[in-house]
Amino acid sequence: MTSLPGRFLSLEGGEGVGKSTQMRALAAALRGRGIDVVETREPGGSEGGEAIRRLLLEGGADRWTPHTEALLFAAARADHVARTIRPALAAGRWVLTDRYLDSSLAYQGGADAVGADAIRTLHAIGSEGLLPDRTLLLALPVAQATARAASRDAGRTDRFGARDAAYHERVASAFRALADADPVRFRIIPANGSPNVVTAALFAAVADLL
Repeated sequence: MTSLPGRFLSLEGGEGVGKSTQMRALAAALRGRGIDVVETREPGGSEGGEAIRRLLLEGGADRWTPHTEALLFAAARADHVARTIRPALAAGRWVLTDRYLDSSLAYQGGADAVGADAIRTLHAIGSEGLLPDRTLLLALPVAQATARAASRDAGRTDRFGARDAAYHERVASAFRALADADPVRFRIIPANGSPNVVTAALFAAVADLL
């Protein structure tokens, strides 16, 4: 077990960039350094968050309006933060999450035009403004990411993966703008290399936190 203080890391990016796979690999690398790691995800990560996840990901693409989605994501995140993230950090553990606030900012705030201010206000209310120590943005051209996601899912897509290429281009642009605006918190990691190369880049991007 490590005596280091708890750290909070988020992995972000559009569909098919490899967040889930790379989060598991990064967690394994950190555990190899003796760090106690909690792996989690959004929406989800707690009992309440997982219940809301099913509402958000199942059904047709137009099941919810963008504003309703923003509220549901904020509610899921509030439970996730209260039940999983804050207790783990208080115990000195490292938390790695597959998506967090920046996904809401990129998808609902940016691609769906709800607006960043509205998303940040919901986050301030529901999750008391908690931000990661480091956000790792996996970057991949949308066409390549879409092909990866289609191969991975074999025809099974959720409400977000089923949206058109223009939507995913808007998401990618919004993520890039978020990273450019906050270079202290963000690190942009090219995701088109081999899995081992990407994992090494992710580890290097958090090495200063060790």
